[in-house]
Amino acid sequence: MIAIASDHGGFELKKEIMKHLEAKGYALKDFGTYTTDSCDYPIYGEAAARAVASGECERGIIICGTGIGISISANKVKGIRAALCADCYSAEYTRLHNDANILALGARTTGSGLALKIVDTFLSTEFEGGRHARRVALISDIEDRERA
Repeated sequence: MIAIASDHGGFELKKEIMKHLEAKGYALKDFGTYTTDSCDYPIYGEAAARAVASGECERGIIICGTGIGISISANKVKGIRAALCADCYSAEYTRLHNDANILALGARTTGSGLALKIVDTFLSTEFEGGRHARRVALISDIEDRERA
């Protein structure tokens, strides 16, 4: 199951991504927003992040105008490694090396055709492990110390 969420700025791109992923057979859980009415991105970023952190969803995709605010919000949830990606290389390597579990996109900065390619890359790339697992563990250690 893939968590997906957006604010009003990312709503139209979210709909395109959902259609694309449903056609590929992915199961999605939509955490809102459901309209283009102005809303607050932290609410939706947090909701998707909590679903991923709890294991309810395997990965997540979150979208706002730039992808910045919603990714900052999601990264406040323990266990989340949300990465803002504007190209396929970054999407591939954030999975390979960082084991990112949420992809953030900027609807006003990334065209829909490229966004769909980024999504496909993110979802089809597995974590490489090895020396990168040690580094991801160090990130978790920072998080644990900060929240203690």
